[in-house]
Amino acid sequence: MEASQPSNGPQASLPVLAAYQYCEVVTGQQARNFAYGIKLLPTAKRQAMSAIYAFARRVDDIGDGPLDDATKARRLEETRDVLRRVREGGIGEDDTDPVAVALSDASTRFPIPLGGLDELIDGVRMDVRGEEYETWDDLKVYCRCVAGSIGRLSLGVFGTVPGARGAERAPEIADTLGLALQLTNILRDLREDAGNGRTYLPSDDLAKFGCQDGFGSAAPPQGSDFDGLVRFEARRAEELFQEGLRLLPMLDRRSGACVSAMAGIYYRLLGRIAQDPSAVLRGRVSLAGREKAFVALRGLSGLHTRQVARAAAARERP
Repeated sequence: MEASQPSNGPQASLPVLAAYQYCEVVTGQQARNFAYGIKLLPTAKRQAMSAIYAFARRVDDIGDGPLDDATKARRLEETRDVLRRVREGGIGEDDTDPVAVALSDASTRFPIPLGGLDELIDGVRMDVRGEEYETWDDLKVYCRCVAGSIGRLSLGVFGTVPGARGAERAPEIADTLGLALQLTNILRDLREDAGNGRTYLPSDDLAKFGCQDGFGSAAPPQGSDFDGLVRFEARRAEELFQEGLRLLPMLDRRSGACVSAMAGIYYRLLGRIAQDPSAVLRGRVSLAGREKAFVALRGLSGLHTRQVARAAAARERP
């Protein structure tokens, strides 16, 4: 992987470049869909996004790991302390934590709202406590913590183009796109999460479709309208995507291509899930590499952005 230098601000030192390279390796190994998108960014933005992802991955790994709940809670607070040091400028380039070094450097080059990572930690604490969600409004709080926050953090790196219409709402729209991605994730991982003793979909919705007994097998719950449940949630995610994708015309070409690629992959996953809801109980729904490449090229061409802009303009016409 290249050790190229960020273009924003002073030239990065070799220790900082090594820290960024570490974060890029983590991203490439642990988040293929995310890595697919950020490959389309210029070096400085790609490295900053890798630093954000590597820190977020650390937080997620604590929550999903084998430690007992008390140890997880302590480790999460230790991670929050690292974030505090980053925020206060207390991480030197010779620090032994490459993720902290990279995130600290990125936060000096871009206006990254680091509080979003505090929100992510809050969301993972909710997982550790085993919280369940009665209504969609309840679940939205969790989704905003673990995914909407990433949308807002990413926007800090991307920025908006000068004079972009509606740019004052960009953080809110980025947050909404994060919700769309997270709800798609929840649907895709329904069986896996059930195996780990977690249920994220609102209990009100589960009861409405007769799915309150959970998803412990490859077959839908007896007597339930499982397909109806999944399609109901998929329509909700579709609406969130339609709002969240309005971010695209506000971004420069390569940032827009990155968002279009990442969102486009999940949007296609959502369509596949809605078409065959029970597939999520049989295994992990995914896209082939060539299909991801097509989505990325479509984003890079600007076609997706132009389509979103035309659709938004059409909705605003009297």
